[in-house]
Amino acid sequence: MSAAPVIRIVAAVIRDSAGRTLLVRKHGAAVFQQPGGKRDPADEDDLATLARELREELGCELVRHSARLLCRASAPAANERGYVVEAEVYEVAVDGEIRAQAEIAELCWIDPAAPGDVPVARLSREHILPKLGR
Repeated sequence: MSAAPVIRIVAAVIRDSAGRTLLVRKHGAAVFQQPGGKRDPADEDDLATLARELREELGCELVRHSARLLCRASAPAANERGYVVEAEVYEVAVDGEIRAQAEIAELCWIDPAAPGDVPVARLSREHILPKLGR
């Protein structure tokens, strides 16, 4: 049996003053996940990818010097059945008002230690949120 095809992404952990983390739900998706996305072009570095994705999806600007690599993780892709997503995950700060735009349908802020009944993608639920704690 062949391995599942891989989607490589860069994802952001954005926290508010209460320690909650931002999750986004894309149009047509059932689950929430960290903001971020694929490199475009393929040779774009991690922080350039995050800056572009945050500007496009959330209308805010990445504060580059704030970026700290949190982890590298993989899990079955939330929105592409049969694929595995491999992510470089950075904890970052942003400037500007955060708002859902482009392919983002909805935003939510959750307590990473107690996300409640919010449906969360496996990558976030199993690998990212546990690293954030309280």
